[in-house]
Amino acid sequence: MALSEVIAERRKRRTPPAPIPSDREFGRLELLLRLRRNPLTLWREQHFQDPIVAGKSVLGYGVVISDPAAIRHVLVENGANYQKDALQRAILAPGLGEGLLTVEGDAWKRARRTLAPLFTPRRVEALAKRMLPPIAGQVARMAQRRPGRIVDISQDMTRLTYDVLAETLFSNAIAGGATAFGRALTHYFATQGKIDPLDVLGAPAWIPRIGRLRARSAIDFFARQIDAIVTDRQALRMSRPAIADPDGRDLLDALLDARDPETGTGLSEAEVGANIVTFIGAGHETTANALTWSLYLVAMTPDVRERLEAEADTVAADPVAAALAGDRLTMTRAVIEEAMRLYPPVPSLSRAALAEDHAGGVAIPKGALVIISPYVLHRHRTLWTAPRQFWPERFLPGERETIDRYAYLPFGAGPRVCIGQQFAMTEAVLGLTMLIGAFRFDYAGRDPPVPMQQITLRPQGGMPMKVRARR
Repeated sequence: MALSEVIAERRKRRTPPAPIPSDREFGRLELLLRLRRNPLTLWREQHFQDPIVAGKSVLGYGVVISDPAAIRHVLVENGANYQKDALQRAILAPGLGEGLLTVEGDAWKRARRTLAPLFTPRRVEALAKRMLPPIAGQVARMAQRRPGRIVDISQDMTRLTYDVLAETLFSNAIAGGATAFGRALTHYFATQGKIDPLDVLGAPAWIPRIGRLRARSAIDFFARQIDAIVTDRQALRMSRPAIADPDGRDLLDALLDARDPETGTGLSEAEVGANIVTFIGAGHETTANALTWSLYLVAMTPDVRERLEAEADTVAADPVAAALAGDRLTMTRAVIEEAMRLYPPVPSLSRAALAEDHAGGVAIPKGALVIISPYVLHRHRTLWTAPRQFWPERFLPGERETIDRYAYLPFGAGPRVCIGQQFAMTEAVLGLTMLIGAFRFDYAGRDPPVPMQQITLRPQGGMPMKVRARR
């Protein structure tokens, strides 16, 4: 093969699939259809070139911001002027209830103060030790399969992250196990996760939404499970001595014991239940998708895979300590960060402006919909070199520090930054290094995977792969 062909092939491998931005505006009906089918296809060339794009659409007056300084203004400096919009709440609230992701105002501040101690570095370190057995269990199950068998690796990652949460959050108290809960979560995101045109058009809430009706069985399943979990745990706590060591408790005990440091009040049963579903829905789905896309990107780049295998082999004796250390598994961590750049688990953030404002030299009217899309931001041509290509080297020490804090938002930013980001990164790094240490992954689909936005960003139809043991 000629050198030019080698370079072209490598560039192709380094350019993973994504919808091709259009260079034209969409009509009202086409926009509604694209919103419903896959919101990633809404973004036009202009969004990846201009720092701010403002104007009227079927969603009302909207401002799409990809300027880091303006993003900082909206999310941090004047964050009190921007709250989650009605469309976002219509999608999230039916399943997640009044948890940390959906509440606003004083209720959010109290919940954030109360829950923050659950995710301190010390707590995450203690929880990391409990991540190892479920991850090792998933590796063992995968090793029992016939070598080279084609499997949907996204389902395996769903099982892995579910098992981690079940162990760290509930001490495996969920009845029915991973299969039942994973199936309900997948059904919820595939139904409730689709944007309904009636919500976009502001139709009255009493008009039935098809997605919401189809998601009802999953939502009811969550409610029954959470009621049973909390009831059983409270009965168990009545019959056993209190656990004085906070590191010896799982997150459910910590939730039940949590107190607002300012008022001393705890969470109500409804708040405990809503935040359990939030931790499962947000923490389980997003980390599973980050691992799925990471494995796909590694499978397409043999040189990156070799570097990850070398890292995995050097830390095999104590992967938990390596995952917690900041100066080890640097390439593994860089791959996950680059995967979340190209395929951010939460591809869109939106806010409603409570009062008139200015950001990046652009006027933001009262009531305007302000959209900060990590998917667009992470591929913006003014902020990244080779933005559509997979180059994890950009996140290695020495390069990582050059990235603007508000140009990279896989976990959001400001007061509402993801409370569990350290937990999620530790889980993802530990999971990826153990998987790469044990197996070789090869993409087995006939066509490249299609990234699909359904609240989170997942591969449409799954991620078929051949899995072979390295040893």
